[in-house]
Amino acid sequence: MSEADLYDPVQAKLGECLSAVGRAFYLEPAAVKGLSETVKAVIPAGQEIVFSFFRRKPDLIGYVSGEFAKDLITVEIKEKSLTIEDVYQAKMYKEVFGARYGFLVTAAPIPEALKRLCRQNFSILHSVSDGIRAFLSIAQFHRVGGFIDWFEENPFTKEFYWK
Repeated sequence: MSEADLYDPVQAKLGECLSAVGRAFYLEPAAVKGLSETVKAVIPAGQEIVFSFFRRKPDLIGYVSGEFAKDLITVEIKEKSLTIEDVYQAKMYKEVFGARYGFLVTAAPIPEALKRLCRQNFSILHSVSDGIRAFLSIAQFHRVGGFIDWFEENPFTKEFYWK
């Protein structure tokens, strides 16, 4: 199975999770086709400069409709065991696009050494611009079982992220 084979099932499961917390959303694959006009319209004015810097894009991108705005969401998907480079790639997309929500999804178990490193170095998963309701979360995904492990925690069980 290739990484691209995971785009649709991950997108569908994230959609289920977002619907379950009562949020309207839009997600699209961006790695191959680039960003649609729908997503470009949500990028804040003055930040469209990001388009000139990226040849590669997040695997999935979109937005979650909030009370007053549409908050960007970025998703990076890996079919292999994660490395620290994968975490920083997902964090880079989240930060450069100014996304409130970031996900790094893997088909392999989340390595214990990576969990320990992230626990000891708070700044790995957290950005300077993150408020209390922003995050970068790591998840293990199984085609049949959906999300089967989360690090640091399953954000869909935390109501305050979705207020």
